[in-house]
Amino acid sequence: MKTLEQAEQFIKDNNVKYVLAQFVDIHGVAKVKSVPSAHLKDIIKTGAGFAGGAICGMGIQPNGPDYMAMGDLSTLSLIPWQPGYARVICNGHVNGEPYNFDSRVVLKNQIKRLEEKGWTMFTGLEPEFSLLKKDEHGHIHPFEDSDTLQKPCYDYKGITRQSVFLEKLTESLIEVGLDVYQIDHEDANGQFEINYTYADCLKSADDFIMFKMAASEIANELGMICTYMPKPFSNRPGNGMHLHISIGDGEKCLFHDDSDPAGHGLSKLAYHFMAGLLAHAPALCALAAPTVNSYKRLVVGRSLSGATWAPAYITYGDNNRSTMVRIPYGRIEMRLPDGSCNPYLTTAAIIAAGLDGVERELDPGEGHNTNLYDLSPMELREKGIDILPQNLHEALLALEKDSVVKGALGEGLANEFLELKHMEWVEYMRHVSDWEIDRYAEFY
Repeated sequence: MKTLEQAEQFIKDNNVKYVLAQFVDIHGVAKVKSVPSAHLKDIIKTGAGFAGGAICGMGIQPNGPDYMAMGDLSTLSLIPWQPGYARVICNGHVNGEPYNFDSRVVLKNQIKRLEEKGWTMFTGLEPEFSLLKKDEHGHIHPFEDSDTLQKPCYDYKGITRQSVFLEKLTESLIEVGLDVYQIDHEDANGQFEINYTYADCLKSADDFIMFKMAASEIANELGMICTYMPKPFSNRPGNGMHLHISIGDGEKCLFHDDSDPAGHGLSKLAYHFMAGLLAHAPALCALAAPTVNSYKRLVVGRSLSGATWAPAYITYGDNNRSTMVRIPYGRIEMRLPDGSCNPYLTTAAIIAAGLDGVERELDPGEGHNTNLYDLSPMELREKGIDILPQNLHEALLALEKDSVVKGALGEGLANEFLELKHMEWVEYMRHVSDWEIDRYAEFY
């Protein structure tokens, strides 16, 4: 929608009764207020008011100002799985100004740096998710009991027996403008991926939140749990969210260069940008893989299906899925993120790291096209290949030391994020697990 009048006509034509004023908290979790459609103008002009202290990571105390979510009219869309409802994505304002603790505002600030160069960054997100259920003991299992193959990737029966969910989700996404072009069963039992066409990086982040909202609610209607948890099963591949990246100037893709002597189809700009991602990889890890569980996915080793598909190695390769960065011809694929990340903050950090590589003309070094899973720690060291942080604590320490990535968030939000995540790590370390009880309770 371009004007309020067009939006109001859209509301009338589609019998919309309520509009969800939607934004995300610091974790990337969707937050909303339901507003009767007659008051759409209020969301656009003054914003929907929230108690900022009640929202995780907003840096507002109980005696602080209200957080005002002001609707971006261009994002107004129906919610197909929720008849009579529409959604408008909001930018956070406090005291009449864009609020730098708001994730979408943080990303827009980094996008301005690209716009100053006449550039647009495009991203294509590939969310993997698992469809699960709980038994009477509270333990999770794949929702479909027959989904038990040791190597289930692309299995016909595995995808067909979840067709009700997959079709409803796909049709809902298409209705709100996501161009879905592939659906597949992934390499873990109960694991799926739906691919949709890339967009500018702000829209991609917006679309990912819509994707998660749709998938979780459609699954709930069908008695399922749809989770983006990075590693729901210790012996199976985890859920990633690979992020394809390119930059354009309105006329051509600036990452694409057929004269690339290495044969990757990449320009010097792309190599510098990629070098920035590699140089800042440990700090990026804290945002792209932001949970304790994320590091159960980023381990080095094998799974029952043959590989973890974990991008644990800080290097790049041609079509090499064992590296942190893969190069599909003419663009780059960042394989580090998982679905627990906040897509706005992760994308903002990627822009900052990549631009640092461009501005300093960093060299990514030699790529590696061998299966890095087969190499020993000594062989990796000999090749100069480092490994990503292997737990959340290590990643947070890297973020604290990285002025570029930390700076992309802004000091206030960065400190809020670090405090929350350090608390998460402490809680995890103090938790006594079933594994510990089984191992130690009667041992000593």
